[in-house]
Amino acid sequence: MASFEDAGKYGKEFMDSGLTSFAAVTKNMQTIATEASEFAKASFENGTAAVEKMISAKSPEKAFQVQADYAKSAYEAFVAQATKMGDLYAAMAKDAYKPFETIVAKAK
Repeated sequence: MASFEDAGKYGKEFMDSGLTSFAAVTKNMQTIATEASEFAKASFENGTAAVEKMISAKSPEKAFQVQADYAKSAYEAFVAQATKMGDLYAAMAKDAYKPFETIVAKAK
């Protein structure tokens, strides 16, 4: 009889951990989606500004300089964003696993 009670207790604990994990993943995915949306908006605005500067350039040399500056800043922004997104995904994985730590520890 005790084994059925233990199985029910562990089943409930596992279900509670699963729901907590799902809530953590959902929260982190919202953060990731917001971050990606903000980055896309900023990238579009920066690209538009660079095109406007290139169009208004007085010489081809100035236009090429504007393009080179934009390419450099866009690359740096992309690398920074990729690092940030990687950190967000790593945090999501940690948050999703955290509820199961006690169950895994008990199983050892």
